[in-house]
Amino acid sequence: MNLKKIILVPILCILISLIGCSSELFQPEPTATPLPTATPIPTATPVGYIEDWELVWQDEFDGTEIDLEKWSHEVNGKGGGNQELQYYTDFPENSRVENGNLVIEAREERYIGRDYTSARLRTLGKGDWKYGRFEANIRLPEGQGIWPAFWMLPTAWRYGGWPTSGEIDIMELVGHLPGRTHHTLHYGSLGNHIYTGDHFDLPAGEKFIDDFHVFAIEWEETEMRWYIDGELVQTQNKWETKNHPFPAPFDQEFHIILNLAVGGNWPGSPNATTEFPQRMEVDYVRVYQRPASE
Repeated sequence: MNLKKIILVPILCILISLIGCSSELFQPEPTATPLPTATPIPTATPVGYIEDWELVWQDEFDGTEIDLEKWSHEVNGKGGGNQELQYYTDFPENSRVENGNLVIEAREERYIGRDYTSARLRTLGKGDWKYGRFEANIRLPEGQGIWPAFWMLPTAWRYGGWPTSGEIDIMELVGHLPGRTHHTLHYGSLGNHIYTGDHFDLPAGEKFIDDFHVFAIEWEETEMRWYIDGELVQTQNKWETKNHPFPAPFDQEFHIILNLAVGGNWPGSPNATTEFPQRMEVDYVRVYQRPASE
């Protein structure tokens, strides 16, 4: 055997062995794949949450019946002081919970001397508040002589009879103007009835019967602000009542009223164009107050 081969072959074997060992000894570690960042679970926003206000009372109408621990029916045919034509009943045909909504239904039918029936619900003695934010999500009816309202009256009538103790109209609609709502305060005295407010119009061609809208008022000690679907539409900060300084009469507890009137001095009577039944549908009513200072 050639002497060079005898020397080179062992050397080559040693080199190959070293290279193999080196590749095993110095094999780079694989780069670690980072674990995906966990997506934080969002904190659920409470139903009805509004910043700077605390929800203190609500009716979502999720049951099967009107909650009589929160509402009472006014049953009478007195005409509401406005020469209205309906008889207010507590019959389910006129007020009920249906598909998650309070339904107040005006019907053309003869009952105890009246040609129409309907319903008027109030929270008197079950929900009475001094100051707060009051809101309801409502779909309104339409038609000549139809008059739905979401409003408030004093609980104790501290300053005397209407209008001296005040009235807060969060929303009213007269059915021959189905795209307009009215927002008014009443005060003064019987011989000097004062009412101040304004109206709100939907864009041309739209009507409040087409969809639900959120009507709200923020009532504070020296100011009231009206909102529709979150938009500020009116502010009032001046009012008075006989022989009592501002902010009377709106410095006492009031309660909520929901009703659907037929006829009366303002809207006039139904006519041949008015269709019955007419429905006022209320998705919810919520009341908020400012949180107590710590």
